[in-house]
Amino acid sequence: MNSRWRLMGLGVWLVLGCSGSKPAPEPKPERTGIFGKTTQDIGLFDPQAAQRVSDQQIRASDPVTAPLTAYGPLVEKVSILAVEQAINLFQATEGRYPKDHAEFMEKIIRANNMRLPVLPNKGEYRYDEPSHSLVVVYPPAAEETGSPAKAP
Repeated sequence: MNSRWRLMGLGVWLVLGCSGSKPAPEPKPERTGIFGKTTQDIGLFDPQAAQRVSDQQIRASDPVTAPLTAYGPLVEKVSILAVEQAINLFQATEGRYPKDHAEFMEKIIRANNMRLPVLPNKGEYRYDEPSHSLVVVYPPAAEETGSPAKAP
């Protein structure tokens, strides 16, 4: 009698367990926005280019939107500190700094598999070869380019 229950249980398990394949999960929609996205795109810093270098200062006047306003400068600072630490470690082990942008990308960014957060407001990471540092640049403000400001 005991073996009969086992056979029935096995039959039920086979029927329910093998009754068909599960439907494929629906693909997740691609994320929009910058939160959670990362990049290894770091260009070469050109001090003569039309750009605005970030000073990582938080300029928040509205307490409701202050956390969103602070996001960009905080992410910039954390990214710069992480790269600075990797550059200092490279300098300590090699006895020199990366000789150029290509070596910086190979020995610092790719070797450490560094993925920096995507920056808001079209911010971009740039490597400054003379100072051996990472800088964040933004497109110039409308008043700097002489183009008219957009009406709200």
